[in-house]
Amino acid sequence: MSSDLPFVEYACEQMSGAGAITFRKMFGEYAVYCEGKVVALVCDNRLFVKPTAAGRDLAGQLAEAPPYPGAKLHLLVGEELDDREWLSKLIRVTARELPAPKERRPGRH
Repeated sequence: MSSDLPFVEYACEQMSGAGAITFRKMFGEYAVYCEGKVVALVCDNRLFVKPTAAGRDLAGQLAEAPPYPGAKLHLLVGEELDDREWLSKLIRVTARELPAPKERRPGRH
């Protein structure tokens, strides 16, 4: 089952206090970016945040699950999605710990 665009837009709006939030459709699901870094995935209308030390500290007892079969565990945001301030803070501390994206080399023609 793929995610619905309204759910993705809602999740991104909820975390907008973290910085510049964008998303991109990938394989029927969505990658969520904060300041150009992939910080989360939306799969099956569920929000999976990349795990970092600071994110885990803030998340406390938040469940961890793979966003798709064979993936590493991510923090699974449930009803916390409705807490805009908390979610923005989680995304902000997560983005801070993630490395900058690698520059893409132009394709050969």
